[in-house]
Order: sequence, then C-alpha cells, then structure tokens
Amino acid sequence: MSLISVDEALGRILASVPGPVDAERVPLNAGAGRTLAEDVAARCDQPPFPASAMDGYAVRSADVPAVPGTLRVIGTSAAGHRFGGHVGPGEAVRIFTGAPLPEGADAVVLQEDVEAHGDQVVLKEAPRPQRHIRSAGLDFKNGDVLLFKGRRMDARHIALAASMGHGEVPVRRRPRVAILATGDELVRAGEVAGPDQITASSLPSIMALVEKAGAEPIDLGIARDTLASLNDRLAAARAADADILVTLGGASVGEHDLVQKALAQQGMELGFWRVALKPGKPLMSGRLGKMLVLGLPGNPVSTLVCGILFLIPLIRALCGDPDAGADFTESAVLGTDLPANGDRQDYMRAELSWHEVTTSAGPLVVPAVKPHTRQDSSMLGILGRSEALLVRPPRAPAALAGEACRIIRLGRFC
Repeated sequence: MSLISVDEALGRILASVPGPVDAERVPLNAGAGRTLAEDVAARCDQPPFPASAMDGYAVRSADVPAVPGTLRVIGTSAAGHRFGGHVGPGEAVRIFTGAPLPEGADAVVLQEDVEAHGDQVVLKEAPRPQRHIRSAGLDFKNGDVLLFKGRRMDARHIALAASMGHGEVPVRRRPRVAILATGDELVRAGEVAGPDQITASSLPSIMALVEKAGAEPIDLGIARDTLASLNDRLAAARAADADILVTLGGASVGEHDLVQKALAQQGMELGFWRVALKPGKPLMSGRLGKMLVLGLPGNPVSTLVCGILFLIPLIRALCGDPDAGADFTESAVLGTDLPANGDRQDYMRAELSWHEVTTSAGPLVVPAVKPHTRQDSSMLGILGRSEALLVRPPRAPAALAGEACRIIRLGRFC
C-alpha cells in the first residue's frame, strides 16, 4: 500500500466518523471542556435592570443644567438593596456600582465630582442623560442565542451561560478512547524495567492528550507480542464500549508487529496504513464494528505528533465540532537556514523566540522558529524542550533564516 499525504489521511479519518456521540445535560460547573450539543439562548436580560456603572449619585440631569448645583440626598441604592422611592426635583440618591437606578433618575454623577455636606451634595460636573448607567439588556436580552452548537466550553463560556440563567448545559458526552500499548519490551511508568525493557511513556502521554481534548481515556494497559494477549485487550476495548481504539506501536508488518493481524482476524476494515509523514509513517486507520481504530507509531515522539495531527481532530469530530479538521498551524519565520526537505511532510521539534519584521503597516513582532539539531523520534528530552513543531511540506526547497514558515504550538494540545 503506497503512502498517502497527511491531508488525505486526516480527511479519510474524519470521513469515517458516523456522526457525533450522544448528548447529555450536565451541571454548569461540570461543563468546562465539553462541547455544546445545542444552541443556548439567554433566559433573562443582562443586566436585568438599569444599573449604575460607577460609585456616585443618581440624579435627574434636568435639575443641574449648569454647575455648581446643589441637591438633597434622600437615600441609598446598593447592589442587592435598591432604593425603593422616587427621585424628585432637587433630589439625589447615593448609589454604588451595580446597584439598581432609582425611579426618576436618569444619570449618575461620579463621587469624585461631588462635594458632600451632610444631606446636601454640590455637583461640580454637569450630569448627562444616561451617563454611567448600564441600561437593562445592555449585554444581551432574553432569547438571544449567545452560545452555539459545537462550541467547546471554557471559563468564559461558563460565566456567560451562568449570566444567561442556565444551571445546566446540553453537551456531547465525552467520547470513550481506549488506549493500548503493545510490546514485550514495555513496562508501566514507575515500574522497574528489566535489562531488555523500557518504560511505556506513550501510554500516559496519549491518555493526557485525550483528556485535554475533551474525551474519556480508558487505560487498556500493555499487550504482549502474542495474538492471545492482543485479543484479550481488544475484547476489553469492546467491553468498555469504546468509541475509539488507539493502539501504540506494533502496526507495522515486522515479525513481531501483530496489531494489524489481530485486528484483521477480528474483522477490522482497514482504511489506510502508512502516511507520507515524518515522524509517524506507520500510521493506521480502520474500523472494528462500531469502534474507530487509530494505530499510532510506537516511538514516543511519533506517537505524540500523530496524536496531535489525527487523534485530536477525530475526538473533536465525535464531539460535533464543525471545525474539527481546521488547519491549526500559524505563521512564523525561520530562525535558521534549512536544507531541502525529503518526500515526507516533516514536523520538526523546535524552540521559539521573537523576531521583528518590517511590513507595510510598520514593525511586527512574530515568532521565530529554530528546530533542534537532533530530530530522532525516540528523544523525549528534545520534545520536552520544544515549544512548537515546524511544518515542512514534502520536497520543500532549501530555505533561509527570516523566510516565512508554518508552525504548530505544542502548548495548545499537550
């Protein structure tokens, strides 16, 4: 099977998604990171009443056409404790930020623009109608749709939903992602490795990536390099009712790479295998019954890069995100000269600094990217020092420092 491009691989993975997962309602304080399953409309006006935007005095602007002007203070309006009377000619009410505007008043004069003498205040600034007042419904009105289907909720949207009058939100359930590491050489993080073993670092890495993407990671542990062990773990994935099965390693066709064989024996429909990608060529996509299968490479850097490129968009598509396949690269400039690239799209681990460029609009500070000298896909120390992936298209020509390029910021996903 020939290599396919990164864009084609992502398109085929997203096309395999039958639709978003089921919806559920959750308490608002559990909504962070969840994706809205429906549009959400306001249940109230905000603010619900005309309110003062500042500390000062609520007055009738017509009473003080010129300054100085003296008014009599007849009461106080504080947040949660409105003044119940009416402001008449020559009267004022002491008012605090957020407090309801008293009946009869049409302006607020700042406290620093007033001299107070007992129950009298002398205005040094002429009031203007509606000055320092937040009108009812200024932010939004009852029935306004402010949060839209497909929106992934964060702290801003939680605050907005609360002010809209919602204690619950309709969201997609978190897709269940079963994650299976494979290999006789692997031990779990924290366990003592034998003389021929290494730590399965990709397993906790992908679990963290899955959780941050808004899904529920299911730890299937480590399958040994036997069909019996693999079949046992595949049965566990089915029993967990996983939406996605992610395998880590073993998807090639070497003598000890049995993942494809085990999946094929259980009826997997192979979508594709191998992508023109560096690192991460032995990427696999398929379907086992209703469970989507994504086979990530075994080298830990390749695993994480492919997780960002393919697993996160797959999770977002299952959550109903209309922009699941959107390009999340951004512009930067090269911080060093680079040789021509080979036949595979390269994602080079890199550090960022800041660089000033001259544009028609004037100076502009942009990120400058400098890839590490060593790019071995097993080197997590370099990945840990990296802030971005420098994206180099297949057969890109040699490039000079200062030329434009595209990057993926790792902090958005990891």
